[in-house]
Amino acid sequence: MENQSLRVSVGEFIALTNQTLEFAYPSIEIEGEVASFKVNQGKFVFFDLKDSEGSVGCFMMVFSLRIPIEDGMRVIVRANPKLTKWGKFSLTVQAIRPSGEGSLKKSFELLKAKLAAEGLFAPERKRLLPAMPKKIAVISSVQSAGYADFVKILGERWGAIDVDVATVQVQGEVAPDQMIRALNYFNEQEALAEVIVLIRGGGSADDLSAFNDELLVRAVASSRIPVITGIGHETDESLCDLAADVAAATPSNAAQLLVPDKADIAHRVRQSLRQIVHKTEGKVTTHQAESQRALLRALEKIEQRFEHQNSRYQQRVELLQAFDPRSVLERGYAMVRGDIARGGTIEIETRKQVIHAEVQDVRQK
Repeated sequence: MENQSLRVSVGEFIALTNQTLEFAYPSIEIEGEVASFKVNQGKFVFFDLKDSEGSVGCFMMVFSLRIPIEDGMRVIVRANPKLTKWGKFSLTVQAIRPSGEGSLKKSFELLKAKLAAEGLFAPERKRLLPAMPKKIAVISSVQSAGYADFVKILGERWGAIDVDVATVQVQGEVAPDQMIRALNYFNEQEALAEVIVLIRGGGSADDLSAFNDELLVRAVASSRIPVITGIGHETDESLCDLAADVAAATPSNAAQLLVPDKADIAHRVRQSLRQIVHKTEGKVTTHQAESQRALLRALEKIEQRFEHQNSRYQQRVELLQAFDPRSVLERGYAMVRGDIARGGTIEIETRKQVIHAEVQDVRQK
């Protein structure tokens, strides 16, 4: 019996092949080294993905390239295998990420230099956090230990804060887009939060690579609301940390930087009250001493004025006494009253007697 074969056109063959590939590999991750990397017309990305056993061409749109790559970097691509209408096999790449510590570091340094040149990390762009925020927005995975530590420290230090939480994935391919949507959501609210907190607990460099996504870093830098990050451990540094207004060492440290410690404030208030009481007592004592001195000075002046007035009074009394007719009589003189003319009647008063007499003669001295 003669073998039966399927006869199709070239276009049908390409379509059938792609259907078969899509069924067999709806999405596949492939690891390899980048070669012949180039960008055409600012929109199309082409490169080869190779290892010691082979090489395959890759194509992607530039907006899907969320990290900088260059020849020699080891990457993992998520792609769909396709046969083009020109009969060339290639991978249509949806996402790409560095693989291995060296490639992660290289991608980090490339993007860091690019964004730094644009001024995204400049110190003059940083804003101060509110001193005692009443409303904060948190972007994190609520199942993570980092989020639990943050909430615990926040409650212990201050409490009574309105916390709006956006639950997102904080690692993996979808994490950056989820965090970007959360940032946009909080920035579009009618009543804005006073600060956005972006937190994630510790992990490997690959676990934290989502926070080096270019679009996420730009979203952090362009936020209308000040952003504080608490990502990984103290030694970890992400590009989101560099773009944020404040970068905390850990999620717990983010809570410490965000709100004051109520116990510390109470202690400081008590110290301030003691200082105020001490200063007040000192001022009261000083005022009392000054008042006492002022009172003594006033009393001295009153006494001086009294003595002066008393002296003047005594002088006047003595003067009046000197002109008192009775004093004159006591010294042996007499007072004469009446008509001092010849034939007139007069009254002569001595110390002990009153004499009535007739004037017989009056002569001028």
